[in-house]
Parts: sequence; C-alpha cells; structure tokens
Amino acid sequence: MAELNLNQIEDKLNQKFTGDSRKLVFWYDDKGEFAEDIKNLKLKNAKIHCLTHTNLFKTKILLEREDTESNYLIYAPFPKPDSRENHLADTVKYSGEFSADRISLLMADLGMDEKCRPVLQKYRKFFDSKDRIKRFRALEVDDYNGKDNIEILLFSVLAKSKAANFEEAVRIVLTGSKLVGNEYMAEFRKYGLDEAFWEHIGRTFSFTDDKPNLEKLIISLFLTYAEKEIHGELPSFINKYLLNKSGTVMAFMDQLMNNILYQGRFDDLSDEVYQKINGEKLFENLSADDVVDLDIFRFADEKIISWMIERLLDENLNATINGMDIPKLCRFREKKHFGGNYFNEYHLLRHGFYIISQTNYRPGSDILSIIKKYDENDYKIDTHYRKFYYYLDKVKNCHIFDGLQELVENIYTNKYLNVVTKEFNDKFSYEEIKKGYKLQRNFYENFVSRSKEMLIVIISDAFRYEVAKELVERMKKNKRFETVSIEPQIGIVPSYTRLGMASLLPHEELNIDGNYNACVDGKPCSDLEERDEILKSADPNSGSIRYDDLKKYKKDELREFFVGKSVVYVYHNQIDARGDKPNTEDEVFMACKEAIDEIEELIIKLTDSVSRIKYIVTADHGFIYKRNKIIESDKIDGFFTKNDQVNKRFIISDKDYEVTGTKNIYVSDALDSYDTRTVTVPVTSNIFKASGGGQNFVHGGSSPQEILVPVVQVKTVRGYRKSENVKISVISMLSKITSLIVNLDFIQQEAISDVVNSTTYKISFIDEGGEIISNEEIHLADSKEKESAKRIFKLKFNLKNQKYERDKKYYFIAVDTETGMEVLRHEVMIDIAFSDDFGFDI
Repeated sequence: MAELNLNQIEDKLNQKFTGDSRKLVFWYDDKGEFAEDIKNLKLKNAKIHCLTHTNLFKTKILLEREDTESNYLIYAPFPKPDSRENHLADTVKYSGEFSADRISLLMADLGMDEKCRPVLQKYRKFFDSKDRIKRFRALEVDDYNGKDNIEILLFSVLAKSKAANFEEAVRIVLTGSKLVGNEYMAEFRKYGLDEAFWEHIGRTFSFTDDKPNLEKLIISLFLTYAEKEIHGELPSFINKYLLNKSGTVMAFMDQLMNNILYQGRFDDLSDEVYQKINGEKLFENLSADDVVDLDIFRFADEKIISWMIERLLDENLNATINGMDIPKLCRFREKKHFGGNYFNEYHLLRHGFYIISQTNYRPGSDILSIIKKYDENDYKIDTHYRKFYYYLDKVKNCHIFDGLQELVENIYTNKYLNVVTKEFNDKFSYEEIKKGYKLQRNFYENFVSRSKEMLIVIISDAFRYEVAKELVERMKKNKRFETVSIEPQIGIVPSYTRLGMASLLPHEELNIDGNYNACVDGKPCSDLEERDEILKSADPNSGSIRYDDLKKYKKDELREFFVGKSVVYVYHNQIDARGDKPNTEDEVFMACKEAIDEIEELIIKLTDSVSRIKYIVTADHGFIYKRNKIIESDKIDGFFTKNDQVNKRFIISDKDYEVTGTKNIYVSDALDSYDTRTVTVPVTSNIFKASGGGQNFVHGGSSPQEILVPVVQVKTVRGYRKSENVKISVISMLSKITSLIVNLDFIQQEAISDVVNSTTYKISFIDEGGEIISNEEIHLADSKEKESAKRIFKLKFNLKNQKYERDKKYYFIAVDTETGMEVLRHEVMIDIAFSDDFGFDI
C-alpha cells in the first residue's frame, strides 16, 4: 500500500476515535486488501485487534469483559457475515463501522475523477498487486481521465514499458515474445484486457478481424508497409490485409525497424511473415525497379543484387534504376534496413563495377606519364581489385559471384595489369625516371638525413603504393594528423626484401654479393642488428626496432627506448608475412587492411606516448597479386642455368638472355654500381617457373605495383580534437501541412572533408509530447560535392492518419544517431481535413 494511502486511512480512523466516550470501530475488508498494511497503522487513541473466523467469542470477551475502557479498531480481512451467523452482531450494532477500498484510495491519490471508477472496477484484479500499482503510478502521466488512457497505462505496465504509450506497448508485445502463445497477451487475458487491446489496435491501425491474433496483425502491418514502397502491381487478394491508416503503420514500423531495442527481433519477424505469406510466390513477378525502395523484406536486396550481377556480366555499365547507376544503387541500398546484412555484397559490386569499366584501359605514352598517371589515377584500379576480393572473401554465399569473379579477374589481368606492366617495361629507364622522380636507393639522403626534427621511419614490408594511398586518405580525415602527403619513389629491380630494405639505409654503395645478399658499403644488412649498426654509423642517435616488439612495450618502456634518439626505424611486417606463404597468400588483402590499421594506430600511440610528431611511412617493395590459379602458360621456363639466382619475378645472371616476354635491366643501372650482371624480368604479370613460395602473391619484377614505393610524410598534432559532424537544414517551406504525405527538400550544409565528418540522421515529425507521428527517415549525410546545389536531397514522410488539432504544436526534427542529440527542430501547423474520419490516406 502506498504510504500516502496509509496516511489517509490513519487520518480518517483517528477522527473516529476522537472524544471522551469509548469507541469501537469494525472494519470488514472484503478481500483482505489491507491485511499487510494493518500492522503498520499508527492510531493515536485506539488499539488494533485482528478478527478471525475462530476468535469471535474471545473477541467478545475482550471487548465486553476484559477491556471495557480502551478504544478498539477491530479489523476483519473478510466480508461482514450475515447477522444470524455473526456472534458479534449485537456488538457491531452499537459500534461504528469503517470501510476503505484500494480503488477509492488510488483515485483520490492520483486525482482521478469519479467517472474513472467504472474502468478501475472493471480491471480491479490488476490492482490486487502492490507491484503493479507501483508501476502504474511510476508512469507519471498528467491525465488519468478517460477509459482509453487508463487502459493504455495498464497495457504499458503489463508490457513492462517505461512509457505510457500504446504503440510502444505493441512493439514490446510483438518483439518480446513469440506470436503464438505470446506471454504479454496471456497477461492481458489474465486481467481482462485482451478485448480492449484489440479495440485499441483497431482504432490505432484500422485493423479489425472476427478472430484477431498477433499473426494476422503482423502480416497486415508488413503488407501495408510493403504495398506503399513497392512500385509494381500486387495480387488483388492482399487488399484484405491492407490497413487504411498506412501513415500510422509506416511510422510504427519505421520505429520497430530502426530502434536498436527491436532490430534483431524485427528481422526475425520479417522472415517469419515472408514465409507465412509465401513471399517468394507473392512477389515473384516484381522487378528490381519495383522493389528499389522496399526495405522491410530482405528479398528486395537479393533481387537487386541479382539484377546488378546480370548487368555487370553483360558489361552494361549504363544500366540504372530510378536514375541510379550500380555504384549509386549500392550506396542507396546500403542505407536501407537490410542493407547492413548485404554490406559486403554491395561493396564488392561497386568495386567490381569499377574494374569492369577498365576494359579499354590505356596507360601513359612514356615512362614519366605512366608513373604520373598511376600516381594520380591508375592506382585506384589495384585498390578496387583488392577490395573486390576483400569483400568477396567475407560473403557467405559467394558462389553467386562466380561468373562476376571470372570476368573481373580476366579484365584486371588481361586488360589492365598485363597492359600497364608491358608498357611500363617497354619504356622503363632509370635515366629517364630520374628526370621526374626520386629513387629509393637515395631515400636516406632525400628524406632522413636532412630532417631537422626527430623522425620515426616506419618500413612496412610489401606496403605497396595503392595501399599507402588508402592510409593517406584515412589520415586526412583524422584530426590527429596535421599534414599528410604521399609521393612515389622508384624502387630497385629486382624488387625483393633484402635489397629493398638495404636501399633505405644510409650508404655510399649498394651491392649484391655472390650469394645474392644485399650489402651496404660492403657490410651485410639482412637482420635488425646489422641494419641498426649501419644506422648508428651514420647517426649515433639512431635506433631500430621491430613493430612486433614495440607494440608490447608499456608507456614507460616506450619513453625509455625513444629518449635521445633522433631517428628510429620501425620494421613492420604484416603483408609480406602473409603473402609469402602458400597457405596464407590468399589472405594478403586482409593483411593490407590490417597493416593500414596498425600503422595508423602506431603513429597515434607514439604521438601520445613519446610526443614524436614527424613520421615517414615507406616500404621495401610492392607486390602483384592475382586470385586465379596460375596455369602453365603463365610461367616462363627453360632458359636459365643453375648458376643463376631464379625467383618467380626475376633472374640475376652473368648472361644477357634474349627471351620473348622478358626484359633485361643491368644491375649497375639499378644500384648505380659497377656490377655487370643482368636482371631479367617478365614484361607482363607472368612468372618464371621456380620452386618455393606461393604463386599468386609475387614481387621482384618491374611493374608499377612492385617498384613504385610510397613515401608517406606525416606530421601529427599533440593532443586531439575531434572533427565536427556535418549539419543539415530543411529548405522546404514548413509553415503549414495540409496532407498526410509530405515531401521535403534538405541541404547538407558543408561538403565532407578532413574536418567535417559524415553523419547519419533520423528525421521525423513529432507532436508536442515528443510522440513520433510519421515514418522515420534514416539519412547518411556524406556528400563531398563542393557545389551546394549538389548536396540537396529529398525525403518523403507519411504522417499518421489521426486527428490533428490546429491549436496544438507539432514539430519536424532531425536527430544525430551517433550522439542522440537533436540538431534540427521546426514548429509546424498541421491542418488536414477528414484525417482519421474516413480512412482516407490523403
């Protein structure tokens, strides 16, 4: 019993026991509602005696013989017996009586009008529990008056909702338990609320049925929503499932779909409904165009994905739906509810589209223009190929992409990779390259020795140029990085680890000894200790360390290692470590992603821990990777001797081989030395027939992918301030709304940049109480367009079909989904004739 109610009872009883004459008061509590509370009553001028069915005679003796002076409250937790059967009837006759019931006290406590009594009496069983009463009171509504309002409170309590809202209670009912044998519906029946529940369902959604149940309701909700989003014709028999209040239905379902509390169960309900309605048959005649806006069933994504695969296999890159080509369509569908389930599929399709668009690829006309074109544009082809396989490897049902994979592989290898590699080799000349680009063998002189600040050089094995480009793009979006730039330096042929690592060290001479080991000024440099010694010989304040060791250091250990060191080389090995092993070479693109993550995190960690702000990220060499199995025709064999050093992508020999499909480069040209040997490399992506290692991941040859080595120069910011989220504004006039369907134009205020983040917004209409009264649109503001006109977007809203009062306030709002903060609010007047009167969806 609430403390306030107990106080009310005490006050009334104490009034009865005022005066000098002795008072006896009988309280027959028919249902024993106050049996527990009676122990806590504090009466000022009376004793409390509890009556039972077996102590009647004893009570009579107490009151009339043993204690004839004291005032008494005689409490009986049962109905008053008939006088003929009541041994205390004569005592009751000359005594007073008191009555109290929980309903009356609750009404008084909550300020309810007397007209509320019938509905509280109807559901009296509900109020038999103190816990239910407590939760009823805790909802703290302003207006208890009216049968509908009280019933909504009861639904909300039994559904364990935190708000007195019928639609929220319905969402809990539908998602919190199975549809058949639903525990919440069982509770409603237990307290006589099941009939009222379906009456409210009928008024809210216009759903009626002779024998209503949750399965029928959910089917109607899904089909009503779907019918509004499907552009094609549906069979006429589904009309009996369609609800008149489609605006209300769409708003309800949007909140069911988009609320993190219900999303998982919503997906199950969607699949369940799809099976019950035999969706495969029902929607079989719909095209991808028909379902492009549908996001309530996952089959829409599957149909659209199949459509895109077919168009790509036909190399039809001009195919569109609603003016969207395949990449735009992928981005559009990714934002839909089930888009996240097909994230990998949509990404691989976008990257596959780009590869297929390169059928007519042409490289530059000379070696400098080839490099320039690769640096500015062509590297993207390798990136798209890498990401195509990165996402393909994550797709569960990858076999639907078998044909597309074969096409992508064919175009990438034969139309692009072999073309650019052949042209690159035909025009390749170190003398020509030096006219426009720096050489890797001069790295220390160009970038390290002239540094006036403490410098950390991160050397990532096989961190090829296009992967470094992605790292740079990421860093530019991160406020932690003040400046980030990238340029290519031309690596050494043959492009293998020992020689590439050696070229990055300080040196006068670079050589390959008789065992094909790289030497710096006659000194070996194959391991960390040897390289560290060479670094210190040029600068005693230098140091080197493996990334795998560095990442284990605690903050104090990091500071101790870096103190006093002007230059530190950090050796990182993620890509080459995976790619060089036959059993893991197909994981090389996953390793690229991990390498980017690790390098970015390392730079941030070192900035925060040891206050170093200047970094260079580079590599020893790049690589070529092709997914298809290498066949014998891709291998070059039969001309080298056992004295030659033979690698899959190069041969070092004393002989000048003249073999079709190969190119010779003098070691002296590559190393700027007097070495008379020759390096022979394939002019395409083919390999030499050699033992050991994998065959899909290779390096050592002369291609842009292998010898364009990145030099990423980074300056970080001590301390960190997060960039701001992009803002949106509505540009449509919103003063008065006269239709249930509202189309609005918005503008993204700024282009996405390194200081302006893309942001996802939930946009909807609400009433003055904060209740959502329309569908919720989810919009990702991510436009990079500089022209403001190109950042305008249009959204469609369906208002609930209900009565709108002209003198009430309604608002249009946008909420940042990441922060939950409201960023936009406009007051509007809604003046819709006939809304909720005739079931029209105007």
